[in-house]
Amino acid sequence: MVFEELRSALPGRVLVPGDEGFDGAARPWSLAVTQPVAAVVQAADADDVAAVVRYAARAGVPVVAQPTGHGASGGIDNAILLRTKGLGGVAIDAERRIAKVGAGVQWGQVQAAASAHGLTGLAGSNPVVGVTGYTLGGGHGWFSRKYGWASDAVRAFEVVDATGRQARVTAEHNPELFWALRGGGGDFAVVTALEFELFPVPEFYGGRMMWPAGKTRAVFEAFQEITAAAPDELSVWFHRFQFPDAPPMVAMDVAYLGAADAGRALIAGLDAIGDAIVDKRGVLPVSAVGDITAEPTDPSASISRGELLTDLGDAVVKTLVDEQISPLVDIQIRHLGGALAGPASGARGPVAEPYLLYTLGLALPHLVDAIHSRNAEIVDAIGGHISGLKPYTFLTPAESAAAAFDEAVLDRLRAVKQARDPRSIIRANYPVLG
Repeated sequence: MVFEELRSALPGRVLVPGDEGFDGAARPWSLAVTQPVAAVVQAADADDVAAVVRYAARAGVPVVAQPTGHGASGGIDNAILLRTKGLGGVAIDAERRIAKVGAGVQWGQVQAAASAHGLTGLAGSNPVVGVTGYTLGGGHGWFSRKYGWASDAVRAFEVVDATGRQARVTAEHNPELFWALRGGGGDFAVVTALEFELFPVPEFYGGRMMWPAGKTRAVFEAFQEITAAAPDELSVWFHRFQFPDAPPMVAMDVAYLGAADAGRALIAGLDAIGDAIVDKRGVLPVSAVGDITAEPTDPSASISRGELLTDLGDAVVKTLVDEQISPLVDIQIRHLGGALAGPASGARGPVAEPYLLYTLGLALPHLVDAIHSRNAEIVDAIGGHISGLKPYTFLTPAESAAAAFDEAVLDRLRAVKQARDPRSIIRANYPVLG
């Protein structure tokens, strides 16, 4: 495939197979995913994005936008991979409580800028995850129980459509596209910037506690008690860890939007367990929200899976709490509910399920088959407690967008796609027509 026209328009920023640096530029954040793309374009601004899309439309080549590739799914053979990490900039309007960010901005940058004004975005748990991809897929994090999906906080998108035209998308201008972009993925336009609401943080308390595996049942029972009565300001996530060359452990992550004394009282059951080997709870600046889980910030090879749980019945407890987790390194249960279950104006919509299951394994060659097998065993064992739908940002490379939406929402998303991009020039990691 020849890209000389594109190279002429964007000198020095178009890489094809065989070029020095191509392999690294095409590599996503998850090293377990391969991306056999036809070219990689490193965009510097929205005009670059528009030029790439116009070229793709003429050539009939799909374009896939990725700042970092955290949500990469593979399956983008012979596409143009459009790297938008160069579209930076964070502007905070503290009086209006609005942030405007470029498509390449990461959540840690937003939190650092917003926290200086006593504000927060609806960030996830990892500071190097890109704001755009996370938000287009809905975006669930520590403050979602209080304020809902990150996608519902968006007030405007700046986009390039499938013809290469730049536009501003709001509830008043292009309302159907605005609805679709708020949680329906990036299949409808290339987002170059977005504006979203920020929220006040008078105080923030959180951190991780960790115990030896012998305390697993006690920690899980405390998790059940805490989540049964938790106010929306409190989020807790339960973990079972089996790190390589380390003994098994159990942990609880806590985030509370409020004073430390009040937060500590809400999770008093954890103090009664005893024998904690780690206790990092304390008052935190909201810019340090990523420190709670201390997730990797460098690219790595992993295999993950997410499922929505309808309850924590006996089969769930037996499988997720009592049985061994190896070869997985983490079994995590997140408490949902709160604002996530309430009205939502974007495509993501409300989530009735009270818990989210997330599993993680290291994608080492000798473990890959065993990890997939263990995930399948878990799903088989607790199938009656899984709803069948998934948050978009927890889809796996083997799944499609259809797994994240009910039929009515999926039909509406497909109608938006057909109206905006009938040739599928713009492709999401999980396309709605795939």
